[in-house]
Amino acid sequence: MSVLTELVVAHTGLDHESSEHLQLLVGEWQLLADLSFSDLLLLAPTADGRMICLAQVRATTAPTVYPDDLVGSYASAADTATCERVRRTGAPIRDRVTFFPVRRAPDSEVIAVVSRKGSTREQQSSSQLEVAYLESATTLLSMVADGSFPPDNASTELLTGPRAGDGLVLLDETGMVKYASPNAMSAYRRMGVTTDLKGAAFISLTRSLVHDRFDSEEMEHRLRAALDGLSPLRIEVDVQGATVLYRALALSTHRRPSGALVLLRDVTDIRRRDRQLLSKDATIREIHHRVKNNLQTVAALLRLQARRVSTPAGKAALNESVRRVSSIALVHETLSMSLDETVDFDGIVDRLIPMVTDVASPAAAGSGVTVRRGSSFGILPADTATPLVMVLAELLQNAVEHAFKSTPVGEFGQVVVQCSRRPGQLTVSVTDNGSGLPADFSLENSDRLGLQIVRTLVAGELRGSISVQTNSERHGTTATLEIPLRRRTDSRPPSEPGGQQKMRPA
Repeated sequence: MSVLTELVVAHTGLDHESSEHLQLLVGEWQLLADLSFSDLLLLAPTADGRMICLAQVRATTAPTVYPDDLVGSYASAADTATCERVRRTGAPIRDRVTFFPVRRAPDSEVIAVVSRKGSTREQQSSSQLEVAYLESATTLLSMVADGSFPPDNASTELLTGPRAGDGLVLLDETGMVKYASPNAMSAYRRMGVTTDLKGAAFISLTRSLVHDRFDSEEMEHRLRAALDGLSPLRIEVDVQGATVLYRALALSTHRRPSGALVLLRDVTDIRRRDRQLLSKDATIREIHHRVKNNLQTVAALLRLQARRVSTPAGKAALNESVRRVSSIALVHETLSMSLDETVDFDGIVDRLIPMVTDVASPAAAGSGVTVRRGSSFGILPADTATPLVMVLAELLQNAVEHAFKSTPVGEFGQVVVQCSRRPGQLTVSVTDNGSGLPADFSLENSDRLGLQIVRTLVAGELRGSISVQTNSERHGTTATLEIPLRRRTDSRPPSEPGGQQKMRPA
């Protein structure tokens, strides 16, 4: 819930529709302030007869007159009395501070008041830019007062777009240019226009610059909609190698269309950088794809070699190498389809589980061991996912191969992978219902390759810790990983895990 909504609920009697309209108005807040060269306050009546400030905005085009944050504070007695007059009469009051009523629709009741303070330019401005800004601001605030601005469909518009300082073109009711700001002129110079925009037929001129027929028709349709009093969405067009973002606001006087305010921004450099980033992202995904293919080729060669080896120990070692290489390939395959360096780790675990059971020894495979994921991992960064999938592969393989050797015939083993997340921390557990740890097992003294891989990855790559313990009544084992989820800026590995950590030999 936004601050404005919270204040409306807590202090005013406004209904939901009125609150939504005020949210739309605040969405246009910065534009109104910049065009007015003024600070704006949105004031609403409370149940006890006071006026509370629901929102505040400072102009970027002029010095502020309200250095303090006034949101949530009450208006002075004098301003409250003026606001009551505005609410009662429904007409603006212009003085040292100008007050405009806020309506949801024409002829509806006044739901709030906008105060404008800070600019004395209305009396002393001589710049054409300032005159155009103030004319636009006065028209828009008058439309706020009669309920025609912001329009009801404004919520469907993008939250980012051209600002007043990016480029402004003021059109009369026939679509002729009354004024074009220097930045707007610069954008049109970049599009190939060498003549002055003032007095030009803006729609036909702009359409002639857009070579794409569909874009030109859409541009004309939206500009004419603004002249007809509608509120079209923003549109972005490519013209003469330049990319320009447009937004047209309908202007009306006494509820009759009186022209349009066109805001435009040259976003050529921004879109060029966006394309470069997309190209780099595509290159990175292609690299991940090729790494995945190479790893799968290596795994296939190791698998072929394992078939030719006659000694059980050699065949088992090659099969374990196949599993380790394939587990890394899973991460790169997922990254090759991702738009960023993050992966949905649930899918990786779900594909890892059958891979582990497929390469298990015949005795383990025939014992009816079931491996499943019991909870969601969510989205993980690639630098965490790669070592974590190798650690899980070793732990799952260890459980499948060793936990159920003494399980009575007819009983089925189960291995469950669980995960829980809290801010900055990931906890992963691998639990089985097997025979438990050997009494003389020591994590630190074990020289098994799989165990060494786990210890090295957890301590060095994941910067975490691992603990392994037998469950209650020596019924099964749980291996628990504690992994910090943060960017690693220090490349030095942390100290080795403490001596209390124990694990069954791999």
